[in-house]
Amino acid sequence: MATVKAVCILAALTLITVTLVPSQWLAMKLGWPVQRQIPLLWHKAASRLIGLRVRQHGEMASERPLLVTSNHCSWLDIVVIGGTRPLSFIAKSEVAGWPIFGRFAKLQRTVFVNRHRRTATGRVAQEVAQRMAQGDAMVLFAEGTSSNGNEVLPFRSALVGAVHHAMNVGEKDVAYVQPLSIAYTRLQGMPMGRFWRAHVAWYGDMELAGHLWSVIKEGGLDVELTWGTPIPIDKATNRKRLTHDLEERVRGMTIESLQGNVRIQEERAQA
Repeated sequence: MATVKAVCILAALTLITVTLVPSQWLAMKLGWPVQRQIPLLWHKAASRLIGLRVRQHGEMASERPLLVTSNHCSWLDIVVIGGTRPLSFIAKSEVAGWPIFGRFAKLQRTVFVNRHRRTATGRVAQEVAQRMAQGDAMVLFAEGTSSNGNEVLPFRSALVGAVHHAMNVGEKDVAYVQPLSIAYTRLQGMPMGRFWRAHVAWYGDMELAGHLWSVIKEGGLDVELTWGTPIPIDKATNRKRLTHDLEERVRGMTIESLQGNVRIQEERAQA
């Protein structure tokens, strides 16, 4: 039964994709504003079909320019975060060459960075800054890779500096960086724990196709998204100190979510 269900989900995702992809391609080609909304619709539909129950604590900041810095556990993060608001991602250059997913990333208006070439970082920072100055909220997975879902890895500071470029491009005195935590907490309604979180986490040399099939077949995932307080940045802000602060905030929010403290606090407040 689970296999039949998974096949039906994939069929539905395929139908939605072939419907929306031509529209998104045309919107990007002609510069229509709807190009920001179409990926949001796809991610919302995919999230529901896969069986993701997303619970948000706080919300994305309305201030612009805005860079969102998040931890990274799985390819599912794209679906979860992409279904919240119109936004775009910053991804490693290898993603652009992935079958199917690379095309999706391009249609999401993703900015790709070659993390192995320092000369490319400056160019990408300028591109990210240009997009931020135009009003796009950009999401950076600041660890530079995905983790096992039980921890937050050290943040890299290189692209966090894009906020400074955004101020120069947009001729503004202040920009904003917002920490974001994503945590997978329950499977089929039961607390996931450290062992079962590997069912969701996609990292190291894991095969994408097999992992995708396993997640779709199982479904029933609870995800906690915690939006931190946006940090105003001026041109004198120290990039490395800012990166360390963002890392600590995301790590703290992730620990709270994995331990169930955020959910408990909200339930008590509603009682």
